[in-house]
Amino acid sequence: MTSAPLSWSALEDMADFSVDYANGPTNAQAQLRLFGQPESAVRVTLYRDNHAWCPYCQKVWLWLEEKQVPYRIKKVTMFCYGDKESWYKRKVPSGMLPALELDGQMITESDDILLALESAFGPLVWGMKDPQVVPLRQLERLLFRAWCMWLCQPVRSAAADQRAGEQFVGVVQRVEQALASTPGPFFLPEFSTADVVFVPYVERMNASLYYYKGYSLREENPRLGDWFDGLESRPTYRGTQSDFHTHVHDLPPQMGGCYENDLPQTRRNQAQVDLGPWFGLPDVAYPEPETSWAEALARTLKHRENIMKVNPADREVIDPALRCALTHLITGDVCNPPAGSDRALRYLRDRINVPRDMSIYAAKRLREALEATAALAGDAQPDPLPTRHRRDQDPANFAA
Repeated sequence: MTSAPLSWSALEDMADFSVDYANGPTNAQAQLRLFGQPESAVRVTLYRDNHAWCPYCQKVWLWLEEKQVPYRIKKVTMFCYGDKESWYKRKVPSGMLPALELDGQMITESDDILLALESAFGPLVWGMKDPQVVPLRQLERLLFRAWCMWLCQPVRSAAADQRAGEQFVGVVQRVEQALASTPGPFFLPEFSTADVVFVPYVERMNASLYYYKGYSLREENPRLGDWFDGLESRPTYRGTQSDFHTHVHDLPPQMGGCYENDLPQTRRNQAQVDLGPWFGLPDVAYPEPETSWAEALARTLKHRENIMKVNPADREVIDPALRCALTHLITGDVCNPPAGSDRALRYLRDRINVPRDMSIYAAKRLREALEATAALAGDAQPDPLPTRHRRDQDPANFAA
């Protein structure tokens, strides 16, 4: 039995979700973070990308959250999804991200930013130049290069791809050994700068190699698996954490291309990341919060006008179709969407962005509801996501 979709006002009445952006848990939507201190304590402004795609921004963002340094956030467009703002180019002529303003001084390059923050506020347990941290930073760069050699080089033959994969796994074993040298899950006895340095790209390695190479970094390496579990025990990391779907489709234009192999496991992984089921992917392991449904609903309602404005379907199609999906999300009721809305709903399914739009579990719930509703209308898929740019995510479309 099917039911009629709820009205927008009825859905709003059910959207019981709120966040203290300034003082609550780490979140991607905040423009000011105070950690219980007065606004007069703010000495720092972080300039980071709108979409939370930039790995170097994530590194600085996570450090600030861990140290609970009060700061402002100003969001800037990355080159791959829109035009760089002129006001930012006046501040940073190169346009590079992240940038940080500390006591009126502008600093670029993420490592230089962390060094300046350490000088002003003290290290995160062990600093960037600590003798225990320096070799780990070098190991992270070695891992990064091996990843790029495997992921970002065209696949000329199965044998060459296998050799590149073996070289990467060889470096991973050195990372496993480094993690095994401490009793806990982190690179040193406590979570520290050493872990912050590894977080952004290892998170992206976990996603991209699963999707493009059929290799599950988190599942095939027990100490890295423990490290990810340790990260996810920290609300700071959870607030910056992305999911597989977001990363595998935001990386190609940033990296200059990501090249897949032709293994059966790769094809299976790609199908699950793109089409579901999204629960069970090794991109998150902590228990799902009870608020994930309400968060997905509240965040979609906040932006529904712009969501419908940029959708390729006419409003008379996407409006009731989206209400059907949200009704299913929050009540479990089956609502038949309008004919021809399958492509429109899947267009949105493919553009949910973690953590810009919502947290990882909320995104999974929303994707699940959109896909279940789209399947009632048909099996039409939207055009593939672009790989040379992501102008479909241009933040100018959502500007107030």
